[in-house]
Amino acid sequence: MRVLWCWKCKMNVPMLDDEEFGKAKELYDLGLKSTSPDRFTALLDYYNELTGFGETEAEEIMHHQISQYGPICENCGKPYRTQTSTFCTACGNRRK
Repeated sequence: MRVLWCWKCKMNVPMLDDEEFGKAKELYDLGLKSTSPDRFTALLDYYNELTGFGETEAEEIMHHQISQYGPICENCGKPYRTQTSTFCTACGNRRK
């Protein structure tokens, strides 16, 4: 887990590494198969216990995976939006 800027949420949030995200994805998939109103409780509990963040929307967790983003911008410290981005949309820096 690492706190990084999320482009969709427009704030710093705890991002999960691939192993942590794999567990979260399993819990999300189980929730999708359920018809219970609290079908994502296990996912939310897992993420919140792991991160201490207090997320309330399961769908938000599904884009909080470190490897979905690029490296950290050398200029502003926010991650590039993708692994192949060459331009930081936050500060305009060109990736070397």
